[in-house]
Amino acid sequence: MKHPAQPVSPDIAVRSSQAGERTLYIDGSQAMQEWESPLMQRSAELLCRKGGVYLECGLGFGFSALAIARQPKTQKHTVVEPYDEVIQEFRKTALDIPGNLEIVQADFFEYIESLPTNSVDGIMLDPWLPRKIRDDADFWVKLMEDQITRVLAPGGQFMSFFVTEPKIEPRWEPYFDEVLIQRHSYESYSTTSYLQGRLKGTAYIQCFTNSH
Repeated sequence: MKHPAQPVSPDIAVRSSQAGERTLYIDGSQAMQEWESPLMQRSAELLCRKGGVYLECGLGFGFSALAIARQPKTQKHTVVEPYDEVIQEFRKTALDIPGNLEIVQADFFEYIESLPTNSVDGIMLDPWLPRKIRDDADFWVKLMEDQITRVLAPGGQFMSFFVTEPKIEPRWEPYFDEVLIQRHSYESYSTTSYLQGRLKGTAYIQCFTNSH
């Protein structure tokens, strides 16, 4: 189910400002910034409340990867990342990588098709993606119906990107019975371009659950 718009060899760079603000760029777009770390930590705590086996789409700086793996009830956490440069940057900077963390270099949307039904207890889906993929509504419907809801075990948790408005993300809402929304204050960098000008305020972390 690999999307044709997914770049095979994008330009990847990590840049730091004079103030030490680190940003991961993919094809010139800001994919992640270091100020997001507390949000990723809280997201992991919510996602992993029940414990078990977890799956993540995209590595970025590895904040959520490490936070999920370090949760006391996490048995195993697998992160699927397509780009070797991102993986190598993580390995250069990460300290004390937990033994239950596995990083697989692959396309997540192909990899998930190989997983058994009801095989994971939670999924974190917060990757950098080109706009053509982000805006492809049919692609997301097929992914949710055919793969995400298939591989999640009964009672499994699903989490995606945080939002800056108190609204349930409509792409995920039809497929789950419950959603826990938690507020978390944030302060981004003056250079942050992906928050539509909301450089400081409240983020809303949404954790979706199926009761069956």
